[in-house]
Amino acid sequence: MATNRSSISKSKVSRRIALAFPYGRAFVEKVVEGILAYARRQADWQIMRFPERLSPSLDWLQGWQGDGAFVILSTPEDARIAGTLPFPVVNITAYFAEPGVATVTADHREIGRVAARHLLDRRFKKFGYYGSKDLHFSELRRDGFVEVIKEHGGNCAVLEVSSIVASGRMWLRQQMQLEKWLRSLQPPVAIMASTDLRADMLLQTCRRLGLRVPDHIAVIGVDNDPVIVSHAQPPLSSVARDDQQAGELAASLLDKLMAGQRNQRQVLFVPPTGVVARQSSETMAVDDPELAGLVQYIRKHIAENFGVERLLPLASCSRRSLENRFRTHLGASPAEIIQRLRVDEARRLIEANGKMPLANVAAACGFSDVRHLRLVFRRRQRQSAAEYRRLIKTRG
Repeated sequence: MATNRSSISKSKVSRRIALAFPYGRAFVEKVVEGILAYARRQADWQIMRFPERLSPSLDWLQGWQGDGAFVILSTPEDARIAGTLPFPVVNITAYFAEPGVATVTADHREIGRVAARHLLDRRFKKFGYYGSKDLHFSELRRDGFVEVIKEHGGNCAVLEVSSIVASGRMWLRQQMQLEKWLRSLQPPVAIMASTDLRADMLLQTCRRLGLRVPDHIAVIGVDNDPVIVSHAQPPLSSVARDDQQAGELAASLLDKLMAGQRNQRQVLFVPPTGVVARQSSETMAVDDPELAGLVQYIRKHIAENFGVERLLPLASCSRRSLENRFRTHLGASPAEIIQRLRVDEARRLIEANGKMPLANVAAACGFSDVRHLRLVFRRRQRQSAAEYRRLIKTRG
């Protein structure tokens, strides 16, 4: 066995690899983790970084004596330079449609679809998309989002602005555009923003306008950036990307290109891992005022162990009529809505405090005991509470 390991080690070719992009963005750091994980397992790579350069421009790579590079192509000029380099490169973004080089990126259209399904599950009927008109990944997310909304008979208002803000005056103009757009919408409305940064802008603008999140406007972003989502007010729901897997896939692809693989323009997509739901979207759009009040009552008393009987004195109709109204407006019985909200709260607590004992989670969410929590959680989430906790740790 030792001889076999030695022969494998000797068969690796030592190569110089550049990470030719700036750092600081959460998704970039995850991609780098994946690249380094692949290199540790599969390759003998000397990783070259250029920390003094904040710009993603690739002009300095033209004279570099290396074997391959990972790049972020943010302009057509970057793409032109990448195509002239004497070594293979792999692009890790989708800023524009035709990068012309091998690319590994998130499945942005599927990201939009996942966000739409999350908001549709909350019974919204009116939707919006807020993004950038000159970034390809934003357009793809918009297309996936609108596609699913239309499949379910809904309509989607769209606001797209320039991603390039060259002056304070332009920034102020975009803020005014966003305020005007939000005022034109009739709550309740569920909005997907192209990124967590745009979603946080939405939340701040809603506060200025006196729009309650999530009751008037539900918001979901993309990237699950820990710096943004947990400090947003309220905490931001976000579609999580599998950027570490994207990094490993990009590393594998570059390895193959350096070994002589011919297809140097292929594009590979990595699907998202799902939605990490937080307060900004954890609501249900209810157009029946009495039912909206009952849902609010359930939320307020979620830590108490009660069933449908608690709601009957608060309703102006019989139990049978109440059951029918819940199914008509919310697509589920009162008991099912109570369970759904308990599981939503359990998910929130698990994410906020990964070390909180499940018995404490059960008590805080009104479950009779931890066994009841596990049973209902698995039925609704199709995974156990412990599995969900492990998933959150990997996303975080």
